[in-house]
Amino acid sequence: MKYLFIILASASTALAQPSSQLLDAIRTVESHNDPNVPDGDGGKAIGQYQIWYAYWLDAVAYDPSLKSRGYAACRTDEAYARKVVIAYLTRYGKGKTDEQLARIHNGGPSGHRKSSTLKYWKKVQKEL
Repeated sequence: MKYLFIILASASTALAQPSSQLLDAIRTVESHNDPNVPDGDGGKAIGQYQIWYAYWLDAVAYDPSLKSRGYAACRTDEAYARKVVIAYLTRYGKGKTDEQLARIHNGGPSGHRKSSTLKYWKKVQKEL
């Protein structure tokens, strides 16, 4: 019985992902859901989720199946970009709240600890 509990606990942790509502709110804040959103942050952030190359690399390191599409697909393929965001937030956000996940998306793996991401969270919170 002890071993069954450990297996079930591990499985539930591994499957934890950001909610669809949170992902939708992040997309709204980042791009107003505009599929033709221009690149942001001086050309460093692309697509509806405004994904940076380093963010994509971290997501691919967590889920190597994402590498087959390439970074540029984040610009034009919302479904693919969403998978990248899920991988990134799952990698760095296990056990985190929606607030912490949004702040990680905005400020990197330790973004949930940065005061500079609080304003971003307030924008996401309004969309939830």
